[in-house]
Amino acid sequence: MAKVERFEELIAWQKARELTEAIYEVTRQGAFAKDFGLSGQIQRAAVSIMSNIAEGFERGGRGEFHQFLSTAKASCAEVRSQLYVALDVGYLDQTSFDRLMKQAEEVARILGGLRAAVDKQRRDGGK
Repeated sequence: MAKVERFEELIAWQKARELTEAIYEVTRQGAFAKDFGLSGQIQRAAVSIMSNIAEGFERGGRGEFHQFLSTAKASCAEVRSQLYVALDVGYLDQTSFDRLMKQAEEVARILGGLRAAVDKQRRDGGK
């Protein structure tokens, strides 16, 4: 297996980038675009996912990377929670909600797997 040299190569980061793009797309439409509080918060949470993956990767240490992945996963939970708000207040229809939730859940699963792998490497001494 080839060693990942750049954070852009991480599937977790690539999927987080796609989710962020999708969040920006929906928050720029209709009533959602006028709710500056919720739209800004969900955008920041989505950006936080990919930013924490990148920052943690660049830190160089497995312990720090693991911590940043935990933060990224928490930001992903924040996005999912805010999607429920957007659905409940009528900013998203059920189809859009389901699509975005599926993306966010996929990012969370990938982050969980990556975090577990990094933790295992950390405990095994990087073997």
